[in-house]
Amino acid sequence: MATGHKLFGTDGVRGEAGTFLSAELATALGRAATASLEAPKPQVLIVRDTRESGPMLEAALAAGVAAAGGDALLGGVLPTPAAAILAKRLGLDLAAVVSASHNPYRDNGIKFFGATGTKLDDETEERIESLLEQAPAAIEPGQVRELNGGLEDYLRELASAFRIDLSGRHVVLDCANGATHRAAPAIFERLGARVETIGDDPDGRNINAGCGSTHTESLAERVRSSTAEIGFAFDGDGDRVLAVDGSGRVHDGDELIALAARGMAARGELNGGVAVTVMSNYGFHQAMAAAGIECATTKVGDRHVIDELRRRGWTLGGEQSGHIIATDFVATGDGIAAALMTMRELDGAPLAAAVPMEKLPQILVNVEVGDRGALDGATAVWQAAERESEGLEGRGRVLLRSSGTEPLVRVMVEAPTAAEAEAVCDRLVALVRSELG
Repeated sequence: MATGHKLFGTDGVRGEAGTFLSAELATALGRAATASLEAPKPQVLIVRDTRESGPMLEAALAAGVAAAGGDALLGGVLPTPAAAILAKRLGLDLAAVVSASHNPYRDNGIKFFGATGTKLDDETEERIESLLEQAPAAIEPGQVRELNGGLEDYLRELASAFRIDLSGRHVVLDCANGATHRAAPAIFERLGARVETIGDDPDGRNINAGCGSTHTESLAERVRSSTAEIGFAFDGDGDRVLAVDGSGRVHDGDELIALAARGMAARGELNGGVAVTVMSNYGFHQAMAAAGIECATTKVGDRHVIDELRRRGWTLGGEQSGHIIATDFVATGDGIAAALMTMRELDGAPLAAAVPMEKLPQILVNVEVGDRGALDGATAVWQAAERESEGLEGRGRVLLRSSGTEPLVRVMVEAPTAAEAEAVCDRLVALVRSELG
């Protein structure tokens, strides 16, 4: 099957279901991924979120696994991190997730985890793509069968890792009509919490629609108007989370990571420092410096954070968007685990008072340019950005970067006041437009 271009992005293969991500492509990916394994009869777990295209792609992916001689184990609807945990727990060779995360229902995706529960590296993904071009070998096909008990196994892992008593705690969970709609309420209730849920009635098309971590308004209103002390909003596949305090204010991944890092450091449990991306707020870095916690910065994408944690031997990191990674539990973002970690760190305290960082005002503008790579050689723009950075040294920062997929330059400025951030951003945006537009 000719692909003609690189299929794997930063988080698997993703696109509109039925057109780009067709049943044919899913079958080919299942066959190629299975053929890439050095195992006599590979055991491959497949889980999915609640999109209406999920069962079609699940079946096609399973057909490809079986065609390559592997056994496809269908885990049904489960959060993405459950696939990583179950692959390791059950001694499987590969796990595949059919999901497009926070995207609308029309999109879907396929991403893979290896036997150790980590996402596949670039070299392995390239090998899978190269196998797509080869004619399939004649081989005895494997089986396709249901995997029962996957949800319970995942819940047991969560309960074992987070031995906390949530009796008397009142929480609201927004499950984004996605993959956490059973798992998240179940574990909070098992630990004793009084749970209200919204976004817990998936119909195949309402995943992420006006709910979840990309649309926190409904959760904020529910928490504000109830006796709940905190709320958590997951995304469609459950690998990220944002929190809402009792007043309805949203707290992002930076704030939740800062809370966990400070608490773990105080107990002597933080292994090294924390790893975050360039998008993390300057206030996060100030808070970590004040606490004496080393902070490493990576490119955007949870894979880069995980790679940095692995390289340094650290265990905590994540993204402002709500991907929070604790590698001593699972080496990928896990929204439910991050929510439980937040409850552990709060230990009964209100979220609004407990978060140990103050976010700086941030202005982000996307500037359309003529060429996606135009920023690379834009000397005048980089010199201006350096001057503005010098003016904000110790008080804020400037970040310029090209979009990875569109002809856009992203201009981000953080400063002590919104007015200063806006003024600096306006000057840089005007220069980018005049030089590159």
